[in-house]
Order: sequence, then structure tokens, then C-alpha cells
Amino acid sequence: MQSNDRFKDWHRGQGLWADIPEKDWNNWAWQLKNRITKLEQLEKLIDLTPEERAGSLFANQKLALAITPYYFNLIDREDPDCPIRAQVIPREGETHVSPEELLDPVGEESHMPVPGVVHRYPDRVLFLVTDRCAAYCRYCTRSRLVSNAQDYNFHPEFEQGLEYIANTPQIRDVLISGGDPLLLSNNKLNHLLERLRAIPHIEFIRIGSRIPIFLPQRITPELCEIFKKHGPIWLSIHVNHPKECTLALKEACERLSFAGVPLGNQSVLLKGVNDSVDTMKALVHRLLMMRVRPYYLYQCDLITGSAHFRTAIQKGIEIIRGLRGHTTGYAIPQYVIDAPGGGGKIPINPDYVEEITADGIILKNFQGKRYRYPLDPEAALVQDGNREAFLV
Repeated sequence: MQSNDRFKDWHRGQGLWADIPEKDWNNWAWQLKNRITKLEQLEKLIDLTPEERAGSLFANQKLALAITPYYFNLIDREDPDCPIRAQVIPREGETHVSPEELLDPVGEESHMPVPGVVHRYPDRVLFLVTDRCAAYCRYCTRSRLVSNAQDYNFHPEFEQGLEYIANTPQIRDVLISGGDPLLLSNNKLNHLLERLRAIPHIEFIRIGSRIPIFLPQRITPELCEIFKKHGPIWLSIHVNHPKECTLALKEACERLSFAGVPLGNQSVLLKGVNDSVDTMKALVHRLLMMRVRPYYLYQCDLITGSAHFRTAIQKGIEIIRGLRGHTTGYAIPQYVIDAPGGGGKIPINPDYVEEITADGIILKNFQGKRYRYPLDPEAALVQDGNREAFLV
């Protein structure tokens, strides 16, 4: 068994709620019932900065406040700049909206043939099945919809969505999201997966969830059996910082992996949270140790009130350059921008191609050395096999 030394066991005894019985603490229903959802609760647990208090007063107009006890225990209550704290405690920056920011930053509404189904790419759809989450990320792309703080009045239409998917044969891939689908009961999840598996042209079923990070207690043996029954079900989780890689998360990921669930991770690049090469390298290394493949690193979407989270594009490129060649390829996510207005995911990479000439393509490696690769396969045959002949 792999050593757990790098995965802190954030038992409640090391934080708050030390008097709660073990059976309650490890019960996901208890965790949900005891979430921090009001400013008055929050102020009893932590000394808020003026910016946090102002943001918390505004939260019910944009995106609800909710933090599970488990996740709250990851916060450094003495550090106003704690990267865990920044992700879930509202700040005044959410009240500032710049002209380029949008309620629907990636254009989902314009690609929604029926309520809850986003059909942007030819062969795949996004199926939104709930508007609730265990805790609310303050940079949420769907803050217009999630928690209903803005009276979006979204009601999942399972039957209408399933009917559209069944009647559209070019769809082979369904991504189930929301809100967080793993908040659905086992019976509802089982029913939904069963219905999708019964559609002949559906080959690939994915779920996007942050439940393992906010609420690892939800990853029960019973849930894993449902995934095994309808598998393979691919799961994209959302870890942003190495401190989130606890022993509880590692064990949840192992349960999922042993049930045949392939795991990927989607991080969002956030200022003050993970915008350094060292932090991102520590994160991706821990992810691999948890059987999770780093998949995407997203540039933060242009959601309203998100300027205090967004970094320059150059920062993301710098991070990818600092990973490529300096760690295993499995650890390197694809840095993408989800194009504003509905253009889809566009990959952003450092400039490894310097020039394309009649003689070949000039490439620069992670060390800054330049190499020529011949464009004409016939020309390559006349080289004498000397490696130095390809150095530029």
C-alpha cells in the first residue's frame, strides 16, 4: 500500500466539531445538514476580514454561501490569504462587475435545445441535472443558475433531456453536471445512468463533480456499486490546491478507482490559490498518487464578479512551461480557455514551434534548445544518423 505521509488526515479533532461522534462526521447527510450557510454562523467560527464580511452580505444576491464542516476544517483560520478560504468564503470583489464579464460567460444558453441540455459540440452534450452543490465555489461559471440566488428558476427536466438525447443519434457522449450530480440520491443516479445506458448510440458517460473534495463521505460503497453496474462511468473531479488532497479524498478516489471509475481532474487557475509553478506541481503530483490524471487547467471564465480571481494568460503559459519537461507527462494538464460566448475549449500552449521553413520545422524544447525536424521524409533518409545534425 502506498504511503499516506503526504496526505494529511484532516480529522475533525484537528479542527472544529471535535465532539461530534465518528458515525455522524463520516455521514454525508450529517455533513450537508450542518453546512455553514449564514453569515452569523461564519462569524462564530472565523474572524472575517472587512472584504469577506461585505462579500458574505452580498452572497444571497449572487451565489449562496455553503461550506461543509469537513471542508471548513481545511481552512487556515489565522491566514486571510488561505487558498482554501478564498475559494468558498465570499469577498467584496464579487460585487464589482467589469464590462467584459457575463452572466453566461461560455454561452451555454445559446446552445440549449431543451432545458438542461447544452449541445455545443457535434457528438456530445452537457446534461444539467441539478442546481445544488455541497459547497459553492465563489468563481462558479454557473453562478447564474447554481443555488438559485439570482432567481434563475432552473428546474431539471430529466425526461425532456433524456428524450432529446435518445432522439439525436449523433450524440455518443453525455457529460452529467449541474450543480453537482452526486448530490442526487442513489436511486435517482441509478435510474439516470440506467436510462442513458439503454440508449444505443451512447458510448461514453461522464460525471463532473466536486463532491469528493467538499464531501468525500458521499463516496460510499453503495455509490461505487452503482458506477460499477453501469460502467465505465468516467468522473472528472475538481481539485485546485494540494491542501485539498487529504487522506479522506485519497481514500474516496481509491474506492472509485477500484470500482472501475477512470478519474480526471479539472483545475481552475485562480489568483492567490494555485497561480505558481510550485503549487501546481505539488498538486499534480498528489493527484497522480491518488490515481487521478490531471486533465484540464482552465483559465477562469469571465463570470460576473470574478476579476479578483483571474490571472493573466501569461501566468497559465508560464505554469505549463514550468511543468513540461520537469515532471512526467501524465502530470501535465491541458491549459484551455473556454471561449466567451460559446466558442468551446481552446488549448493554449507555450510556443514550442519557432519556425516552419522549406527545410523543416524548428522546435524549442523545455531547456530552450532548438531542434530541426525535416518536413520531407525523403530528406531525413540522407542524414548520417548524427544527432548533432538536427541541432539548430
